[in-house]
Amino acid sequence: MRTWKSILRKAAATLGLLSLGSPALADPQALPAAVPTQLKPAAPVAPVPAVAARPALWAVKDADTTIYLFGTIHALKPGIAWFDGPVAKAFDGSQELVTEVADVGSLDAAQTLMSRALLPEGESLRAKLSDADRAAYDAALAKASIPAAAIDKFKPWYAAVALSSLPLMRAGYAIDQGVEIQLAAKAKAQQKQQGALETVAYQLGLFDSLPEASQLSYLRQVVANLDNVTTQIESLIGEWSKGDADKLAQEMNADTSDPVLVKALLTQRNHAWADWIGKRMEQPGTVFLAVGAGHLAGPDSVQTALAAKGIAAQRLQ
Repeated sequence: MRTWKSILRKAAATLGLLSLGSPALADPQALPAAVPTQLKPAAPVAPVPAVAARPALWAVKDADTTIYLFGTIHALKPGIAWFDGPVAKAFDGSQELVTEVADVGSLDAAQTLMSRALLPEGESLRAKLSDADRAAYDAALAKASIPAAAIDKFKPWYAAVALSSLPLMRAGYAIDQGVEIQLAAKAKAQQKQQGALETVAYQLGLFDSLPEASQLSYLRQVVANLDNVTTQIESLIGEWSKGDADKLAQEMNADTSDPVLVKALLTQRNHAWADWIGKRMEQPGTVFLAVGAGHLAGPDSVQTALAAKGIAAQRLQ
């Protein structure tokens, strides 16, 4: 039997829309009434002193093209100072920012999420659970002060995302503090081009296309490990802040994982992105490519896929 803890870690570092707080959780007051407004931070987070971070940065280059590769965390606490040194220099010297998806925190993205996350009319999430699973699920909702009705109309995969995001939000993590939204704002201010590797619909489909049995298994494991979510993500962010890609990869792969899901979330996308980079190298210019840190770590990383194409990535930070 596989576990889902590694999948949670992979999602946190790979999925730009869903991980560490979806748009539906980031600003529930801005969304349609179908979104549960109970899923919001309990109180404003007190300001904290800035903490210096030096996340990893690579570059691939030829005579007239440079593509920087920067691993991101999709939601952070305020006060993590990661935009300086080589990262700031690389970004400021780029003509284009490319991320996993465009407009992660937008209302359009949130509405697309809702169109995929809701169960068909007349179906109930709680009705899909076994007696034992329902009891554990109800206990988790009660502990989190979430009425059962708040997410009873959502598919199991979204309920799992919502439950695993809530402790992070209450700990002070926010998608508007995440690297992509911060970079997008800087790109807009500098009038840079912005592009994306994937669509919102594609990323949602990675979870929404899971068989219902797998979705329910995902929810079951999230409920069982809910008390450890914040600790697990904080450990990942610690490795990211130190730029320790090898340790980041080890943490993400600490548990046995379903190879089919790992392929869908990670390796298949890494190869597709390496293909994109290879084609983009045929055009002159400088691109800052920012994707979930899990894609730039470990033996199945984007850099490994690039190396198989004869394209070397140079570590800059």
